[in-house]
Amino acid sequence: MALVIRLQRVGKHKQPYFRMVAIEKTHGSRGKPVEILGSYNPRMEKPIQKIQVNRDRIDYWVSQGAKPSETVSTLLKAAGLSAPAPAAKPEPAVKAPAKHAAKAKKA
Repeated sequence: MALVIRLQRVGKHKQPYFRMVAIEKTHGSRGKPVEILGSYNPRMEKPIQKIQVNRDRIDYWVSQGAKPSETVSTLLKAAGLSAPAPAAKPEPAVKAPAKHAAKAKKA
C-alpha cells in the first residue's frame, strides 16, 4: 500500500479549495482518502490563512512512508514544516536519430 500526500480539490466552479489528504497512490483524484491532513485555500489574502495543516498527522504519515507531492512539499515549506523532498521523476531517455533518417538527409 503506497501512500502519497497530495491535494484533492473540493471547491466549486471558479472557487478553488483543496484538502491535503493521505491517499493510496492507485486511487484517482476523486478517490476516498485514508485521512484528511489539512486544507489549502488559495483565495485567502494572507499567506498564513491559506494553509492549515495537522502537523502531527503529517509527521506520522511521512514516518510511515507516505511521499508528499511536489505541490504539497512547497506548501509545507511555506507553512514552516519541513517535509522530505518528493521522489525525483526519472529523466526521459533521449533517443538517437534513426539510421534511415541520416541517409535521407544525405540524399
